[in-house]
Amino acid sequence: MWKSIDDLAKAQRRTEEHIDALTEAQHRTEERVNALAEAQCKTEERLNALVLAQERAEKRLNHLIEEHAETRRRLGGFAMTVGYVLESEAFKALPDLLRRDYGVEIEGRLKRQFVADKKGSKLGVNIFGTSRVKNKVVTIVGESKVHLSKNDVNEFVRKRLKRFEGVFEDIFPIIVTHMITDHDVEEYARNKGVAIYYSYDF
Repeated sequence: MWKSIDDLAKAQRRTEEHIDALTEAQHRTEERVNALAEAQCKTEERLNALVLAQERAEKRLNHLIEEHAETRRRLGGFAMTVGYVLESEAFKALPDLLRRDYGVEIEGRLKRQFVADKKGSKLGVNIFGTSRVKNKVVTIVGESKVHLSKNDVNEFVRKRLKRFEGVFEDIFPIIVTHMITDHDVEEYARNKGVAIYYSYDF
């Protein structure tokens, strides 16, 4: 009987020890859960901060995009204004320059004009006029470019001169510019049969 009571006491102690171990494990689990919950809160705070930062960055980017578009719009307007001024000066100076350099006599005046191409489509021409060279009628077709590149020359030949082939018997192509983008642009244009004048020639 005593043995049985001792066994029961030992079993009780083991049970209590087991309960204590479970209680301690429970405490550790709760501490881990609390630590995880706290970490989760911090993660959510960081995520919210990142979301806010992303929203601010997107607003700033949109603002910069709008500012860039406005700057381009203004620069485009400025370039057009400079181009118109260049053309206006060319209208006054080109008759004397063409007479001096090529024996071209302008009839009437040079002007901006819409002209029908070989398909009947109306094209805006920056510098247009009629002239005579040794009693032969020659049509002036010109364009102004603030900064002239080889690509600009190619576009002028393709989008203007080619489209007027067959419409006018003889075309005298001219480009007026403030400056060229590379050292050999002028030579390139002249090889294409295009006369080049600079604003400082005026």
